[in-house]
Amino acid sequence: MTDFTIIFRSLAARLFSTATTVITVAVAVALMLVLLSMRDAGRKAFERGSGNMHMLVSAEPGSMVSVLNSVFYADAPDRSIPWATYEKIAEHWALDPESGGFAIPLQIGDNYRGLPIVATTPEFFTRFEPVAGHPWRLREGRFFERPWEVVVGAVAARQAGLRVGSHIHLTHGADERGHEHHEFGYDVVGILEPTGSSHDRALFTDLISAWILHAHDRREREGLVEAAHHHGEHEAHSHDNPGTTEADLLPSDRKITGIYLRAATRPGAAGSAAIGPLFAELRAQSGLTVADPVAEIGNLFAIVSNIDQILIGMAAVVLVSSGIAIMLALYNSMEQRRRQIAVFRVLGCSRGRIFNLVLTESAIIGLLGAAVGVLLSVAGSWAVAAALRQRVGLVIEPRLGLDWTLYVVAGTVVLAAVAGIVPAVMAYRTSVANNLRPLG
Repeated sequence: MTDFTIIFRSLAARLFSTATTVITVAVAVALMLVLLSMRDAGRKAFERGSGNMHMLVSAEPGSMVSVLNSVFYADAPDRSIPWATYEKIAEHWALDPESGGFAIPLQIGDNYRGLPIVATTPEFFTRFEPVAGHPWRLREGRFFERPWEVVVGAVAARQAGLRVGSHIHLTHGADERGHEHHEFGYDVVGILEPTGSSHDRALFTDLISAWILHAHDRREREGLVEAAHHHGEHEAHSHDNPGTTEADLLPSDRKITGIYLRAATRPGAAGSAAIGPLFAELRAQSGLTVADPVAEIGNLFAIVSNIDQILIGMAAVVLVSSGIAIMLALYNSMEQRRRQIAVFRVLGCSRGRIFNLVLTESAIIGLLGAAVGVLLSVAGSWAVAAALRQRVGLVIEPRLGLDWTLYVVAGTVVLAAVAGIVPAVMAYRTSVANNLRPLG
């Protein structure tokens, strides 16, 4: 009979104790791996979202809030920028397509079934890259070319069940509690390929139709158009004759919430000497917030890293606690196993071999727990990623890094072996004479 046969029969004989101990270890390992996986994947997701822009201009109260709302769609921006301000910025920094620069306006604030709507211009798809070096690609259809057309991100299309040819109505406001604009219908003309960024969960349309939507609300309040109160009246309207057209727009209706800005660059260069002066000039303008997305992401992770350290420290404590659980489980089993150990000794097992059997058994419990923990961490990481996507619009693709997964598994096995030292010493010191007496 081999040592491993003895060990696995011993584990099977105490199946409930073995299973609960393995689960305890698995939960600790899964917690550690989920934290490490999400930290790494989260950083990559944030790096992808800002794409090839150099700075973000908004009217938000802070740079961090601006980046979270206008790049990662965490919430709808509260403040807007007049179109005249955008025109001055775009005209002053007028850039030909070959320069690599752009000034792309956005209006964020409406939704479709809780998914953010981004109203912008066609340059959003031709100049801005959601992942630097990787332009937009269509899975099917085309980009929007005129008002009342929508292009849908890959995640949004899957979640909302949209496809080219779908006809939809948008909801005013950042969540589904707003009123739906039945008066205006949109046609889905394109579905985007996944980019692995927050833009995958958004729907994109043109600025003119977005301005008309909000101008129509204004004109209803002013009594310039009749409000539709019944479903039948809603169906009677279409965007071909909605009661409000582009001709009805006032300068106050033409607002945006942000500008994706990139300075002119030399071919093949990521940076530009113009970024510093442009940044300073824009910041000097009253009412504008200018954010460097890369810097803000760095600041965010500097804050998050402190929380990470605390959470990883807590996970390490849980892992140590699981090692203590292994020690207690084996220690408590020693009283029932003393006679078995004494029999092994009589059959020729040395004290050293008995010591190694118990120590190996403890290490195997740790290895089984680590293996189950790796499987749990995969499920846990995707569950957390799904929750983040729903709550803050951050698209994360968690992956277990081979290097630190091996470190955690190896560390767990070593910790389990260390936890088995005390029970192994008890087994080593078991008296043969005292434990082979006839049972009374």
